[in-house]
Amino acid sequence: MATAIVRAIPAIALAVAYPLLAHWATHDGGGVPAAIAMADLVALCLVAPLMQGQGWAWGVLVVSGAALAWLAQTPYPQMLLLAPPMLFVGFVAWMFWRSLRPPREPLITRIVAAMEGCEPATLPAPLYRYSRKLTAAWAYVMAALAVANGVLALIAVPDGVLARLGVASPVTIGQEAWSLFANLLNYGIVGGFFVGEYMLRRWLFPHRPYRHFFDFLRQMAALGPRFWRGLFD
Repeated sequence: MATAIVRAIPAIALAVAYPLLAHWATHDGGGVPAAIAMADLVALCLVAPLMQGQGWAWGVLVVSGAALAWLAQTPYPQMLLLAPPMLFVGFVAWMFWRSLRPPREPLITRIVAAMEGCEPATLPAPLYRYSRKLTAAWAYVMAALAVANGVLALIAVPDGVLARLGVASPVTIGQEAWSLFANLLNYGIVGGFFVGEYMLRRWLFPHRPYRHFFDFLRQMAALGPRFWRGLFD
């Protein structure tokens, strides 16, 4: 487990850095900070093959870096920053929603079953129903955030989509306010929902295989990289 945590450090560092870099870039308004934030995102997407020393990944990183260095002198990197919050959250919503369709088992159901040490179909019926409803709830929450990110990206000024197209929006939001929501508050909303749901679950199902919240997180991490990779297959 310790080895897996060490291997995950680069991905965690890049993931934590991106929203901070993106918010800084939006506050600065320049192409260079925006290009740095986008380079961090490219590295995050390629971190696994990069750590495995795969040549194609390093090639993509070098080409992407060169392209971003050229784009840094243009307004395009700031425009590119509008897309990741909507696309990433929308993709996560789709993954939750897709898992609700047979013959797949809901994502949360599979996680609960793995932590209980059993197959999803053998979970107690109330817990199975709850985990399925929770998967749907996560899909709705992430979809709502994706829509909100998309709408705010449209009406942000001065670098939102409509402003760039020269279309006057009847309602606008400042670029920094958009970034505060899309790059920072999104994570607070997701974290709040995660913690709130944990507290509700402890009340509804008090006899679980973890003692407290941090033990719950530890056991989730202990499921291992192979489980988490396979969860989204």
